[in-house]
Amino acid sequence: MSLSARIQAMSESPIRKLTPFAQAAEAQGKKVYHLNIGQPDVPTPKVFMEQVRKFTEPTLAYGNSHGEEVLLKAIRKYYLGLGMDYALEDIYVTNGASEALGFAILAICDPGDELLIFEPFYSNYSSMAQMYNVQLKAIATSPENDYRLPGEEVIEKAITPKTKALLLNNPGNPAGTIFTRKEMEMLVRIALKHDLMIIADESYREYVFSGSMISFGTYPELAQNLVITDTVSKRFSACGARIGYLLTKNKELCQQILKCCQSRLCCPMLEQYGAAALYSTPPEYLAKVNAEYKKRSETLKEELAKIPGLQFSKPCGAFYVMVKLPVDDAESFATWLLEHFDLDGDTVMIAPGAGFYLTPGKGVDEARLAYVINCQALRRAIKILGAGLQAYPGYKLK
Repeated sequence: MSLSARIQAMSESPIRKLTPFAQAAEAQGKKVYHLNIGQPDVPTPKVFMEQVRKFTEPTLAYGNSHGEEVLLKAIRKYYLGLGMDYALEDIYVTNGASEALGFAILAICDPGDELLIFEPFYSNYSSMAQMYNVQLKAIATSPENDYRLPGEEVIEKAITPKTKALLLNNPGNPAGTIFTRKEMEMLVRIALKHDLMIIADESYREYVFSGSMISFGTYPELAQNLVITDTVSKRFSACGARIGYLLTKNKELCQQILKCCQSRLCCPMLEQYGAAALYSTPPEYLAKVNAEYKKRSETLKEELAKIPGLQFSKPCGAFYVMVKLPVDDAESFATWLLEHFDLDGDTVMIAPGAGFYLTPGKGVDEARLAYVINCQALRRAIKILGAGLQAYPGYKLK
């Protein structure tokens, strides 16, 4: 038996690939500070489980492929509060934002078509493209320029007859960047000029620490060329619920997305009821959580600045930062931290940077850090990182 070339070509997640080393370190009694994955430590609002416990139907039956009305109405109300009017039939509940992104790619692209992205980018975009035999085409941004977008002519030069969409993350994972209004207007202009779709992953909308986040959904002229994907995972610290959704006002696209939803029957029923309740959470909850992450971003910057030879991006949103390490290979260093290093029994896990790039050779000395632990733990984790660098045989400043 031979396995498909498609599955063998898929890369491992740079966020999770070192998990066996972390598990081995923990089995040895080490405490591992996880900066590798965007799993918030903020408690999920209690209304989620309270609503699940209220479910009294005698049979847990199949739900609506489109999504349960109680959740669709909650999502619609949330977007109305943001100044965006999406009808119930414009919203499709999915198994996390990942399924929403996959459905969008499947509906928009044929095998061999291209999606334009800006690197560094969320690593799972690469896996999704490989699953559907779609080509990613990366346009470079630079840490020296705070990962700001290149000029319009650079982006247009990358467009070919095979280009179907721009795949964008705002606020950005992994660098924490947020598009400026000027950049947003440029992207909208390019999409309309070349009749491209914009697939906008706006999962981190609430987490803005510098400037302001503008949704692509606030541009009415883009309505027929836009898909927004979103989730309760980060907003309400409910990653395990696996409830996301897709929004579009393009009715033809809606018909095709519904086919995808029907093919997987439905999303989990209990989690949809719990997710609907999350949207009744008072605004003070999100304001408090945002303030906590802003505090963590300041703590992170303060601690990283103490490490000689380390450079880092300006974290404006989401809860990630890209760091350039004074080593030749960040993955080797990350593995060494877990296998061979500890500071008084503690070590740290980071996500190697190469997996967030498409261009060969880029990101090999970088890593993504997720500041999803409290400030005290964050200070400890960065202290371990700095001590690990100085002890590492490949530390360049020795």
